[in-house]
Amino acid sequence: MNIRPFSAVIENVRPLVDGGRYPVKRLVGERLVVEADVFKDGHDVLSAVLKWRKLGGAAWQEVPMASSWDDRWRAECAFDAPGAHEFTIEAWGNVWKSWQHEFEAKYAAGERPLTSETLEGAAFVAQAAALALARGAKADCDWLLWVSREMKAADAPLVNDYAHSEQLAEQMWKYADRSLATELVCTLEDSADLFPAGHIAAARYPVVWVDRAAAGFAAWYEFFPRSAEGREDKGSTFRDCLPRVEYARDMGFDVIYFPPIHPIGVTARKGRNNAVSCQPGEPGVPYAIGNRHQGCPNGGGHRDVAPELGTLEDFRWLVGEIKARGMEVALDFAVNCSPDHPYVHDHPEWFYHRPDGSIKYAENPPKKYQDVFPMNYHCATWREMWSELTGVIEFWCEQGVRVFRVDNPHTKPVHFWEYLIGRVQSRFPDAVFLSEAFTKGKMMRALAKVGYTQSYTYFTWRNTAQGLRDYFNELAHGEGAEYMRPNLWPNTPDILPSYLQFGGKSAFEVRAILAATLAPVYGIYSGFELCENAGLERKPWDAAGDVRGFLALCDGDYKQLAREEYLDSEKYQLKARDWSAEGIRPLLRTLNKARRENPALQQFRNLQFVHSDNDLILAYAKIADGNRLLIIVNLDAWYAEETMVSVPLEAFGLNETQPYTVEDLLTGEKWQWSGRRNYVRLAPGERAGHVLRVV
Repeated sequence: MNIRPFSAVIENVRPLVDGGRYPVKRLVGERLVVEADVFKDGHDVLSAVLKWRKLGGAAWQEVPMASSWDDRWRAECAFDAPGAHEFTIEAWGNVWKSWQHEFEAKYAAGERPLTSETLEGAAFVAQAAALALARGAKADCDWLLWVSREMKAADAPLVNDYAHSEQLAEQMWKYADRSLATELVCTLEDSADLFPAGHIAAARYPVVWVDRAAAGFAAWYEFFPRSAEGREDKGSTFRDCLPRVEYARDMGFDVIYFPPIHPIGVTARKGRNNAVSCQPGEPGVPYAIGNRHQGCPNGGGHRDVAPELGTLEDFRWLVGEIKARGMEVALDFAVNCSPDHPYVHDHPEWFYHRPDGSIKYAENPPKKYQDVFPMNYHCATWREMWSELTGVIEFWCEQGVRVFRVDNPHTKPVHFWEYLIGRVQSRFPDAVFLSEAFTKGKMMRALAKVGYTQSYTYFTWRNTAQGLRDYFNELAHGEGAEYMRPNLWPNTPDILPSYLQFGGKSAFEVRAILAATLAPVYGIYSGFELCENAGLERKPWDAAGDVRGFLALCDGDYKQLAREEYLDSEKYQLKARDWSAEGIRPLLRTLNKARRENPALQQFRNLQFVHSDNDLILAYAKIADGNRLLIIVNLDAWYAEETMVSVPLEAFGLNETQPYTVEDLLTGEKWQWSGRRNYVRLAPGERAGHVLRVV
């Protein structure tokens, strides 16, 4: 971070991500609070403003910053449109305010006649008049010149009146001499030719990437279009998906997420339960993308849909129907190519090759993916390849899609994603990208820094109260909170956690409440609402006999308990389901209604954990716009648990002796509470948790 070497020092600026190299993230209308240490030599009165504008725009908006005794300055702003914005701090020695301070002090001490001081003040007003004229404000110039002349001829009492004039103070602020102002700027050294025009890598000032509101508050529902009707003997089409869309809408979900919808390769096609060879009629894995032999209009690759699902026209029809219901579509972007993908035929240099010249398939030992070829992002023609893959996303944006879940982004270069997301969002600033990177924390954070709107998290494997508190305090209040936005998933097509396999319906209720209330964005993979929990392999374990030990294993080496994969996984076959089954659909419906009606559940950084005497009961508060919530969840899916919970009275605006009412948004029940500590009992089969609103 560099500054102009003029009058003031600006340092310790917050928030900045890696010194301004990457953008801070906010939503439309969400506050950006900027703080900095600002000071200068001497005894001059210092002024500072926070300035912001669209990236590369001509005109700044600004607001004065306020200071504390220790030279910590603070101001806030908000943004009214998606896209890249930049901000800076400008600070200067304010000659008018310094003159006011000096004159008032001498006048109050009885010094007279203050002739020299009067002439100095009049000269400052004349300078402001000259600046007003330079800006074309002749009326302001004339008025200021008149004041300057009046001051020169006035006695000390009248000059003192001018020193306290609000009208004059307003004009002197408007036309302040900032010629020696210090401005906060960034120095970035990235290759400008790699990024599109207007990308943050070329920014002079710190950047804020502003997302539309739906990027920060949404409920996702994932289902495979080919299984939309729940039949094992017949695949469904796009035109068959509307009942499943209505089903998700009835539960309150607003994003319909589809796994890959592209043509599926035939060569090395996987069979049921990941069998190396498939049987006739088995549909294959949607993540083995590409079949140039199917005669698709765009070559049978990532720009086409699987013919068995319908046509591009059918897909656009479905997108329109979903939008008409106030929802939107999310597509899976998996950069996987089957051996039959047109890229393999047209650009073999884009792939890894063995010494014998054959193309390598993907492996994650001991797992083998014979039906998928990984791409080489550092091949000789990488620029052409990067541009082509970015064009795939732009193509689907042109079909009406703006939300993309990206498969395994941590296995591709970070700078590739910075390039792709930057180029896409320069055309489509409302585009949303979800990073499916279940990997080490530094890589997850790096992906968020370079542009990912949302991120999968370790929530799936956090089951103890301490584990949840530690992890979510890091997410909500750590440095990453400025740029990493969590999207919580209790299950995915790849992951059926041990807690769900062993805990039955109560475990699904617990994880639903946690996912829906800990963060503003969450999602479920279809079958979760029906409590599907048949795993591929589960080891003997009496989870109910040692709840704390079981939860600790789920937080730690969870593989000791089960293979966290579905038996008869939908990835490899059509899935039969009884969509009329109730499962926990009523709970999900109630949770999503509470989320829509309570602003506290639409924010994340307002998360505050509170004390519970029982370490199997987790409690936390969320407050926004006068909306005060206390969420209490029993992590024990087998036994009733009770505890005393410490209510954060000060945060709720209550005192120790004041009675208050809490209403459970899940059941409508109300209780009269008083004081800081209150009793709670939660029993599986009766209630998994409370979402209490302080009335």
